[in-house]
Amino acid sequence: MRLSTVILPIHRWSEGQKIWRRAEELGFHAAYTYDHLSWRSFREEPWFGSVPTLTAAAAATERLRLGTLVTSPNFRHPVTLAKELITLDDVSGGRVTLGIGAGGTGFDATAMGQEAWSPKERADRFAEFVPLLDELLREDATTREGTYYSAVEARNIPGCVQVPRVPFYVAATGPRGLRLVAEHGQGWVTYGDPKGPADVPVEQAPAVIAQQIGKLTAACEATGRDVATLEKVLLQGSTAEKPLQSLDAFVDWAGRYQELGITELVVHWPVPDSIFENDLGVFERIATEGLAQLG
Repeated sequence: MRLSTVILPIHRWSEGQKIWRRAEELGFHAAYTYDHLSWRSFREEPWFGSVPTLTAAAAATERLRLGTLVTSPNFRHPVTLAKELITLDDVSGGRVTLGIGAGGTGFDATAMGQEAWSPKERADRFAEFVPLLDELLREDATTREGTYYSAVEARNIPGCVQVPRVPFYVAATGPRGLRLVAEHGQGWVTYGDPKGPADVPVEQAPAVIAQQIGKLTAACEATGRDVATLEKVLLQGSTAEKPLQSLDAFVDWAGRYQELGITELVVHWPVPDSIFENDLGVFERIATEGLAQLG
């Protein structure tokens, strides 16, 4: 099992770079950031772009993997996103992972003037977005016509540093999304029950993940994929669980999900006066000692 972190893009780089470097010093496997135009309670606060932030982080670090958790079609197009990812993969020396999901109904969904998409349209768009992005990142030139997304002789030379392309970690819980994981993903991302923490008691949270892994396994079997070839990533912070309150709480939490087959845990870097407020000293101790205590 690996431990990674999410660093929200809320800091001016004079301060933010210190956090990304510290994440590397603490030994995190990867540091991700949210790819949003703004997000929930941070809407009236500073919020910077994910790709420029990750590019700066790539220059400020040497070993740490970097990525989005997650990018969505809400304000992205595969052609332009592919070019940015190829560039970021080059700058980082092949340390990029793309977390990608269908998107939701938050601020990103209407910031460009469009009407919010229905769940069906989001799923339809995602089903076009992922295969086209996959092709764009693998091929020197791509032409494909879709209902929502097209490419006409789109060039992506020299391609990714990572072969055949940057890894895709696909966030999904429904049948269509899980099929995309099986067909295109190198990893699967979950944050727990989509209903949210108010609807799922703490003691029931692991059962939700177990059920999702069962559905993922079925989707892989249907496409001839071995589910064991997928990384299984759990993003902390969207359930009523409190694994960052103490080292013991983390070890107990991590152990439960390790038994279920989760291979990477992602915890939020503490943000004072927010829903991600936690003691930084405890957090750093979790980063350096937590996984070692799993046995």
